[in-house]
Amino acid sequence: MRSVTYSMSVSLDGYIVGPDGRFDWTAPDEEVLRFWNNDIRDVGVHLLGRRLYETMLYWETADQDPSLDDIQREWTALWNPLPKVVFSTTLSEVRGTARLASGSVAEEIERLRAEPGEGEIAIGGATLAAEAAAAGLIDEYRTVVFPVLVGGGIPFFPRDERRVDLDLVETRTFGSKFVYVRYRVAR
Repeated sequence: MRSVTYSMSVSLDGYIVGPDGRFDWTAPDEEVLRFWNNDIRDVGVHLLGRRLYETMLYWETADQDPSLDDIQREWTALWNPLPKVVFSTTLSEVRGTARLASGSVAEEIERLRAEPGEGEIAIGGATLAAEAAAAGLIDEYRTVVFPVLVGGGIPFFPRDERRVDLDLVETRTFGSKFVYVRYRVAR
């Protein structure tokens, strides 16, 4: 069965976006972007909430930007053909390889797991991930922890007061002072 992973950059105090709505502190350096490039190779489909989808639209045409370096071009080449499912009640259309979700996140994951296909089902966006977590559908949590305290905002982990036991699968410290942490849900 295809696993469901939730991966995002996070501040040391646990937020993906600060209280001011900014996330400029999440810009990866070369080493971290290489890591994310390798990580995305294992993804078969990416589920996104509206806000993350709109943020990631930049990459749809980024390959036309002459200032992009080789690692960013590689990300674009990996990200753009990847099938994406966007969850939104306000969007009426999406671009590229994205499609609007026709059901709840639980229904979409169930459908994707039943279809033939390879690669992980990746989730991006805290609100969408919280829905999947509440339904017990997330198999792994993956974070790159950035050395910043933002003091509030949108938390990486849902605040639903539900206990979830985790097993440490992998850690990695980047020379640039970022730390990757990967946990599998203990079942």
